[in-house]
Amino acid sequence: MHGTLSRLTSKGTTTVGAVAKDGIALASDTRVTMGSLIVHRKGKKVYKVDEHLAMTISGVVADAQRTVEMIRANSRIYRLERKGPMPVAVAARLASNLFSSHRLYPLMTQVAIGGVDGSGPHLFSLDPFGSVTEERYVATGSGSPIAYGILEERYREDLELKEVLPIVAQSVNSAMKRDVTSGDDSDVVIIDQTGYHELSAEEKKALLSP
Repeated sequence: MHGTLSRLTSKGTTTVGAVAKDGIALASDTRVTMGSLIVHRKGKKVYKVDEHLAMTISGVVADAQRTVEMIRANSRIYRLERKGPMPVAVAARLASNLFSSHRLYPLMTQVAIGGVDGSGPHLFSLDPFGSVTEERYVATGSGSPIAYGILEERYREDLELKEVLPIVAQSVNSAMKRDVTSGDDSDVVIIDQTGYHELSAEEKKALLSP
């Protein structure tokens, strides 16, 4: 079972997240595949959950999108009831409980949840069985070994968001060049104290300039 899930959640995607001193950077490629077939070239793999919270997805699209909608709905309820944003750790634990409750029929997706709350920027990685770990950086999908090569070489914990962004963008770009099921384009998102912001094509191009 673990081997089957690993194969299903590691196909056809590269997503990356990293923590900076002043925020979070998340990125992904946009190619959607089914086996050797490219079914979409502009697929969404980084989702806004709230103004302070986002998540990346890899694996089976339907299961991943269900997870996003569940976290998004509960984040809105939390904001209404508590009069404030859901802490990132609470969102991660909610996703973990969702995955754990489906252990017999697992949701075949791997997600990273990142955001900024009252205690600062946080990034969590979750597997389909509900295991959750807080990370400084994470990569998922079939291109993750390539992305990790760049992250592990260049990432440091004392970096600011403007320094982390090129590392995240270039790690996804390298995976797109070398992993056949990752490609076409990329999405890059930052979350800081001012909220959620998706980079424009010009901003992304500047990050990849020599």
